[in-house]
Amino acid sequence: MAKLNVAPTKSSYLTLSRQLDSAKEGYDLLDQKRQILVYELMSRLGRARDAERRLSAALAPAFESLRDAVLDGGSAAVDRAALGVVFDHQIELAQQNLMGIRLPTVTAQTEQLSVQFGFGGTSAQTDTAMQRFIDVLPLLAETAELENSVIRLARELRKTQRRCNALSKVFIPDYSETIDYILSSLEEREREAFVIQKMIKDRLTLQAEGSGES
Repeated sequence: MAKLNVAPTKSSYLTLSRQLDSAKEGYDLLDQKRQILVYELMSRLGRARDAERRLSAALAPAFESLRDAVLDGGSAAVDRAALGVVFDHQIELAQQNLMGIRLPTVTAQTEQLSVQFGFGGTSAQTDTAMQRFIDVLPLLAETAELENSVIRLARELRKTQRRCNALSKVFIPDYSETIDYILSSLEEREREAFVIQKMIKDRLTLQAEGSGES
């Protein structure tokens, strides 16, 4: 039984055949895209995990220095010192295009750190903590870029996978089955037409022979 409700005609066969060819070409392209997305996703996922490990390793001593600074001078002193910090850093956001997907690029630029705290009110751990947190900024930017790219690639991969499944498991099988049904129907009609023509020919032959005898 045909999957699609179409008349079993030669016109339907030609139309569905063209559509099936286009669907197969579309599936091949989507499958190539899926493979590229899987490669890019796995590549960035590995780099993101590595960046997260490096970020965690870099943040641990930074928070340790901050904790020591608070223990030495008190949290209020550290807060006052932080309010007086003059430091400029730039976060640059851009995008790169991968098969129509906009992937972010994040860059953190920091200036050379100058003396920010006086000798009174804060300990040396305050300067150490500040320097360590500044050093973490480029790594934070890298991690944010990779994690955001992983999310976008994973989302696009899911969409592409759904489209591939729709073509390979629904569209292409339904059209193939319908085309087979149409071909079978056309062949059956041809056989019926051949039989009818043969019967007509045989009858005409018999009539001709009867007329000749009379």
